[in-house]
Amino acid sequence: MNTSDLEGPTLDYWVARGLHDFIREIHFTDSGETLSIRGNDRGKPWDGRFLPSTSWEAASVVLERACRLEMHDHGRGEVVCTVSFGREGKPVEGRGESLRIALLRAFVRHAFGHTVEDEFLRRPQSLLGARAEAIGESSAVASVEDVPSPNMHIGDIGSTPRV
Repeated sequence: MNTSDLEGPTLDYWVARGLHDFIREIHFTDSGETLSIRGNDRGKPWDGRFLPSTSWEAASVVLERACRLEMHDHGRGEVVCTVSFGREGKPVEGRGESLRIALLRAFVRHAFGHTVEDEFLRRPQSLLGARAEAIGESSAVASVEDVPSPNMHIGDIGSTPRV
């Protein structure tokens, strides 16, 4: 998928993937429609919703990483921004119906290039650098050997019943 076509939850997801220096885990809530993250940005812990496409509070973590930003509003409902991330960063261009969307698309282009994978898993993921790896849900039963049984295995209370 072209980074210039990203929007909504898909754009939020790819922005989160690009922030691998800040985000440790990605989760999905509301039947996979809302992105939730765990991470730590410059000493500020973040554990909750992450919706940069609809919130400047979340998009500000991208804006703070911009070293140079030029914006042009052509008056046709399209904003074009050219952004450099990092001191030696090569300028990238993003377009969108608002400055926020244009900035986020430019950031994804900076992090991943002109295209990203069409599909993304709406399952919990752990970020390991630029790579995402699915996180398995933890089980209530730690291992098969620890399953309680009437013959007094590990995990059983073991007190004698009162008469």
